[in-house]
Amino acid sequence: MRKRAGALCGTAVVLAGMLTAVPADASPPRAANSANSADTAQGAPLAWKKCDTDDYPALQCATLTVPLDYAHPRGRQITLALSRVPHTAKTSQGPLLVNPGGPGGSGLQLAGFVASALPAAVAAQYDVIGFDPRGVGRSTPTLDCEPGYFAPVRPDSVPGTPALESANLSRVVSFARACATRYSSVLPHLDTVSAVRDMDTIRQSLGAEKVSYFGYSYGTYLGAVYAKLFPQRVRRLVLDSVVDPTGVWYEDNIRQDYAFNDRHRAFLAWVARHDGTYRLGTDPAVVEAEWYAMRAALARNPAQGKVGASELEDTFMPGGYYNGYWPHLAKAFAAYANDGNAAPLVEAYDKLGAVDAAGHNGYSVYAAVQCRDASWPRAWVRWRRDTWDVYAKAPFMTWNNAWYNMPCAFWPTAFKRPVDVSNDALPPALLFQATDDAATPYPGAVTVHHLLRGSRLVVEQGGGNHGVTLSGNACLDGHLAAYLADGTLPHGSGETDATCPSLPDPKPQTTEAESAAERGSTLHGLLGSRG
Repeated sequence: MRKRAGALCGTAVVLAGMLTAVPADASPPRAANSANSADTAQGAPLAWKKCDTDDYPALQCATLTVPLDYAHPRGRQITLALSRVPHTAKTSQGPLLVNPGGPGGSGLQLAGFVASALPAAVAAQYDVIGFDPRGVGRSTPTLDCEPGYFAPVRPDSVPGTPALESANLSRVVSFARACATRYSSVLPHLDTVSAVRDMDTIRQSLGAEKVSYFGYSYGTYLGAVYAKLFPQRVRRLVLDSVVDPTGVWYEDNIRQDYAFNDRHRAFLAWVARHDGTYRLGTDPAVVEAEWYAMRAALARNPAQGKVGASELEDTFMPGGYYNGYWPHLAKAFAAYANDGNAAPLVEAYDKLGAVDAAGHNGYSVYAAVQCRDASWPRAWVRWRRDTWDVYAKAPFMTWNNAWYNMPCAFWPTAFKRPVDVSNDALPPALLFQATDDAATPYPGAVTVHHLLRGSRLVVEQGGGNHGVTLSGNACLDGHLAAYLADGTLPHGSGETDATCPSLPDPKPQTTEAESAAERGSTLHGLLGSRG
């Protein structure tokens, strides 16, 4: 590998020259400790209209205009799409802003989900507010840097030949160039701090002195940054599946590589335990070898001209977020490995791995925010060395994840500094974390627990799903409901404050098990991927 890496260096030099590197922006974000500070826009009152669905009949929607650049609040304006489920109790606890993560996840439907999934008596006390962050979904402008970027069949993510390396590098450079061409005036203002200022403009438009906040995944970083910049505006703060703010974003993605590999092996071990159903062997190592044999075969001959090696990784990656997908994935795996039947595999790709228009928008915003938020290596030699080193220990998604994030090496904007979210000016926050979460590994939650003075950490012991509250675990949901109802917090000792047992792994696919997985996947379908 080291020899191959050295031989391919010329490709990177040529491609790196296609975009001009921009120096890092060394200025940290200014604190905004007053709603009337010069760099905070004054939100206009909102005009709510019905936008109900069969699932969420009380949902309302509105549009809010905010500055593209908060340093020039009277300059160019953009719009944010908002949703709410209004409180119905006589006494309101004010707004509860919710965010599904990403960055790039749409939050409009999440408001309806949270309001319906919380105990009715708790939800009734809040105006549950969802929003599409700047650039996302129904907010304008809506980003889509390169439509069709994820169209199959893509080059094999593992660059085992000079041709594969060149093809993958050309793709990411093309994406960064397309973003620079289409959105040059917008990209400098797509970052977490700008989204946080939008949140405070939302607060003002709601006429609220304080807001409560409930965020998943990347939404935990968004919430922690809001709390840092506007601590006096936070009433309650819930963070579920917590991003490590000390690793944004290059280091966090490397940690994901190891964690997803472990979670994929947990899936393969589950398949081995159910050999009577899937007939792939009782030894997890044998099952793993079968999976990589399937990958190699698809790299040579993509299934139905649609699912190659990279698409296979995209299909099985959601199993690292949510084990409710395991029976569906195992069924597709077994059909291909045992019988050469690719149809279930293509069906699984269409359901779990394919990227639609909303997904292309989400990815464009994901790249824009992460590439702007923090410093990324600009040298391809660094990416190559680090990724091959990690791949040697954790091959499942390492190269796939590297290419997913690598447009940042060629991004046209300057890097900002990550926000130090340490905070001793907040009311106690409540954190939730599964010990085996792959997308936001457990140590990150412990780090944030220490950084937010007075916070409490509730752990799902042995759990591996990403986004653990409102997913059927009554123990976790009890702590959440008590905190939102009246601020009740668990009081433990040591690293954690409360521990809940994880839910059992799913059973092999049957009609009953499949229906349960579909019900449980509602939340996970709303959460932003990759972070």
